[in-house]
Amino acid sequence: MATAEQIKSLLQSHYKNDDDRFTSIALQVAAHEARKGNMSIAQEIKSLVEKSKSGGFKIIKLNRDVSDLVLVFHPENRLNELILSEEVRSKLERIITEYKQRDKIQKFGLNNRRKILLSGIPGTGKTITASAIAGELKLPLYVIMMDKLMTKYMGETAAKLRDVFNMMQSNRGVYLFDEFDAIGAERARDNEVGEMRRVLNAFLQFIEQDTSDSIILGATNNIKILDSALFRRFDDIITYTIPNTQEIKELIGLKLSGFLGKYKLDKVIKESKGLSHAEITNACNDALKETILADKKTVSQVLLIRMIQDRKTNYL
Repeated sequence: MATAEQIKSLLQSHYKNDDDRFTSIALQVAAHEARKGNMSIAQEIKSLVEKSKSGGFKIIKLNRDVSDLVLVFHPENRLNELILSEEVRSKLERIITEYKQRDKIQKFGLNNRRKILLSGIPGTGKTITASAIAGELKLPLYVIMMDKLMTKYMGETAAKLRDVFNMMQSNRGVYLFDEFDAIGAERARDNEVGEMRRVLNAFLQFIEQDTSDSIILGATNNIKILDSALFRRFDDIITYTIPNTQEIKELIGLKLSGFLGKYKLDKVIKESKGLSHAEITNACNDALKETILADKKTVSQVLLIRMIQDRKTNYL
């Protein structure tokens, strides 16, 4: 039978919604029973574990107070699918490594990075990063709907914020506050009303006091307007920029894999300078669709450049 310590660990992981830890301990119990010669019990435990793994996503029950505030996703994205700068990739890998081994570092009184501010212009990879982190850690992604969070009634937004942070304790996951500028704007700005200052103060308090196992991400398009008090509440700040020459080349190669013609990309890359990852991706998709509809096997250089120029005309 399982030891008292194993039973305690099983209960702790269950109440923390830590499925990976729960599975690991269950398999340890199975191995323990196998060593004692209880092969039927060991096999039964293993079968239950495998059955739970193949059973699809766990149904997540949301408290009624937050059910209209968050969108729930189960991403399967991975970091290796993203075209990122080495600095950004290194920081993200560190977040994932620390999270997976958080028990190890917590024994020494240290905490893993889990409160992260993502900064950069639209289309540079902030939102897809949230999906990739959730996918790597096999956690649900909760996207906070800022339009539902923010209300005109005094005190209501702060109350909703409290509900979201309470949810982080009971529902382990990756929580994304997109368009974070809505609550993070500097308190001293002339046009900020008193209620917005109270909302920011509430957020500062909640994020500082949060001790959950959830990862909290704030995404902003303009870090300059954020209140300086926010920065020390986050464990790390990751800055996204438009892709450089090598990143543009890798991005086009990834998006047009199997359809890219045998030509040098120098002219294409030159035309792509100044565009974000999302804009280049959309240009590649437009070129790919036109190629498929024309029953052609490869995307021509002329077509790809034209689609990129269309994007520059529309968005720059």
